[in-house]
Amino acid sequence: MKHKIKTAVILAGGEGTRLRPLTNDIPKPMIKILGKPILQWIIEWLINNGISNIVIGVSYKKEAVINYFKDGSKFNCDINYSTHSIEGETGEGFRLAINRYVNDAIFLAMNGDEITNFNLNELINYHIKNNPIVTIATTNPRSDFGIIKISKDGRILSFKEKPILSNILVSMGIYIFNHQIVDYLPKDGPIEKTTFPLLAKHRLIRAFKINGDWLTINNMKDIMFVEKFLTEKQKKEK
Repeated sequence: MKHKIKTAVILAGGEGTRLRPLTNDIPKPMIKILGKPILQWIIEWLINNGISNIVIGVSYKKEAVINYFKDGSKFNCDINYSTHSIEGETGEGFRLAINRYVNDAIFLAMNGDEITNFNLNELINYHIKNNPIVTIATTNPRSDFGIIKISKDGRILSFKEKPILSNILVSMGIYIFNHQIVDYLPKDGPIEKTTFPLLAKHRLIRAFKINGDWLTINNMKDIMFVEKFLTEKQKKEK
């Protein structure tokens, strides 16, 4: 059974200090991957999953985001902007954006520095079925390093560059929120250290493992890896 949500809140105010000088004049989500900003990859994915109303939380170099996406009409969606302070982090960013622009009973919320392609409907269905205040999309992370398996005498038996770590689950920074989340959001600070532990204590938060790609961009090496990954994937899909 399909359940649709129409609204997504994206936080796109990060400084991206580890990506200097690329982020001297733009926030991290505006870094281009294969010719278009990370944030555009996200918005196109959301639209393909039926979301048409987008709220973007902006802060650092916010004009770069606003001037590029404007009202969203050229991307076939409606976009509103909510300004928060850099110091306020995800707590202030989500709190202000939701209070200003979101009336929906359930909606998507996410960070603006990742590229994914999973079927959002699966996450929504799981959330509605279980009805927590938050459902976190999770996945097996990719190692930042090459993983080596060696013999007892030190010979390398195998080498895998950035393999998927199948025994570990991590948060993707993509969530389904019930509107009740506003009662648990801090004035400022990261929700990962405040809201989520509190909800976990009261059994009001769940995790759902997705099936799909998840690519994050945190440094220059990540950009090269992501562009190579997406290029190879696009070739295979042709």
